[in-house]
Amino acid sequence: MGRLIIVSNRTPAPGERTQPAGGLTVGLYDAVQTRETVWVGWSGHQHADAADRPVQREQVGNVNYVTFDLTQKQYDRFYLNFSNGVLWPLCHYRTNLIRYTREDCDVYYEANRVFADRLISLLEPDDTIWIHDYHLFPLGQMLRDRGVTGRIGFFLHIPFPPWSVARLLPKLDMLLTGLAACDLIGVQTPEDESNLRGCFEAYGLKAAVKAVPIGIDPVSFRQQAIESAVSDEVVKIVDTLEGTRLIIGVDRLDYSKGLPERMKGFEALLKNYPEHRGQVTFLQVTPVSRGGVESYRLLKEELDGLVGTINGAYGTPDWVPIRYTTWPIGRDILAGLYRMADVGFVTPLRDGMNLVAKEFIAAQDEEDPGVLVLSRFAGAAPEMPEALLINPLDAEGMADALHIGLTMDVKARHAAWSAMYEEVSRNTAGSWSKQFLDSLEEIRPCP
Repeated sequence: MGRLIIVSNRTPAPGERTQPAGGLTVGLYDAVQTRETVWVGWSGHQHADAADRPVQREQVGNVNYVTFDLTQKQYDRFYLNFSNGVLWPLCHYRTNLIRYTREDCDVYYEANRVFADRLISLLEPDDTIWIHDYHLFPLGQMLRDRGVTGRIGFFLHIPFPPWSVARLLPKLDMLLTGLAACDLIGVQTPEDESNLRGCFEAYGLKAAVKAVPIGIDPVSFRQQAIESAVSDEVVKIVDTLEGTRLIIGVDRLDYSKGLPERMKGFEALLKNYPEHRGQVTFLQVTPVSRGGVESYRLLKEELDGLVGTINGAYGTPDWVPIRYTTWPIGRDILAGLYRMADVGFVTPLRDGMNLVAKEFIAAQDEEDPGVLVLSRFAGAAPEMPEALLINPLDAEGMADALHIGLTMDVKARHAAWSAMYEEVSRNTAGSWSKQFLDSLEEIRPCP
């Protein structure tokens, strides 16, 4: 078996290289334990002479991490403007937020050529290359153009829109042609698979597309939740709730997560079900991301205003309805808070998968599990039909679901939780990476 070459926009941060935390890092943990691996990506640094700077290397276990710098222009136009200002809103169906310019598109391809040039000198003939996510759509074709003949796989971690939406992107045909050079393209859900296939067919392109939903490591996360729930940090937070029930939401700041809609759903709960006033606290953890993008700054301003308005309207001197923080909280503490929560509140307007939903289920106390209120537009929803599925545009519907979750008896809660935990345990991070790589090898046998 040859080496596994992982390519992503960023490699795991140094702390995550020994203790995986992020979705991609956890997802690939099993794969990199069983074979020699090189993980290649941008360093996170910008320098005017980036092209002349050597790559940086760090060996951790079986993995050789190789990173390189970009210029400030490449960071601005490839990462901020095109990847996150064009492709991200397009793939999340938010076409009103797209800000396309030809120069940003050109630099997106320029940056992908940098990835290809940095990568090509590292490759050996029997390597298996696995490219990840929307930052690197054209990379497969660029590697083929440089003479790479071995297996190339691609996995898209975010949704992919139907032809009627995707066709709004100028030069979509060029982007899809580059992607079609990969031997296998993995996506999160059957809907994404159907959408991407339809776009390829619209241009007469042939490509192998397969839905391979990503999972988590439920055993280790569950153990982390059990230990964390009795830690000083979590006990201190729970004590401040003063006996109120806990609803928890955890998302990075992003307009795809349905955060303003979630606040309005909680507000509708307090309005329509006044018996919960003073009896429940909603904790929303929302670390700021992509602060340099205008739409994200505007979203934060909107959330700040909504939280203040709701707390002002319903709060009392001894009860704050919403506790809202944009400071990141450690994954171990979040695991303990999930376990202590009565309701997990997950409301994306569109999501590739949403591993928070799966982590919430993995963390629960089997004897007294909490209830998952989940958007039907999350990629996880088809795998978790036992959740209380909601439409985040329907505030009253969310309020009804929250009320049901807060008043559901333990027998019903356990039945729903056990079914979802069985699914979370079946489709894990390890099975995801194995299924994809096995499928890739079936399509393109070892040289």
